[in-house]
Amino acid sequence: MHLDFWFEFASTYSYPAAMRIEQLAAGCGVELRWRPFLLGPIFHAQGWDDSPFNLYPEKGRYMWRDLERICRQDEIPFRRPSVFPRNGLLAARIAGCFSGSPWIPAFVRSVYRPNFADDADISSIEILSVCLADSALDPNRVFDEAQSSQSNARLRQQSEEAA
Repeated sequence: MHLDFWFEFASTYSYPAAMRIEQLAAGCGVELRWRPFLLGPIFHAQGWDDSPFNLYPEKGRYMWRDLERICRQDEIPFRRPSVFPRNGLLAARIAGCFSGSPWIPAFVRSVYRPNFADDADISSIEILSVCLADSALDPNRVFDEAQSSQSNARLRQQSEEAA
């Protein structure tokens, strides 16, 4: 039995879910499959050029309070990003390209922390290189492979499947 965990690096609610889902799934004896996707194309299909949390301020205010509450309850560090949403495209390409690798869960969590706990730019090669440090892989090779046409097509297909 497995569970597909669909996540988007810019997604506020994906952050606390990603920080706790692996432990919860293991406790239930369920294999977890990490499935990155992009919300941008889904938003564009709705006619939105930004997050609904920015387009609808009341919705955004509620979401930020809710996220603070969830993170406090689960003892997950949280700091509201000064830029929202941040560009998680390269991180999503990495997670999609190497989705079956044992280091992907730690990588995913390590990308969420700079965005939602440290207010750092997750599109930065420097930040992503730090996030890859525990994988013992050459970051340049990872970046090259993740930006291949095959990897881009895979992420596009997963985003369409998520939609």
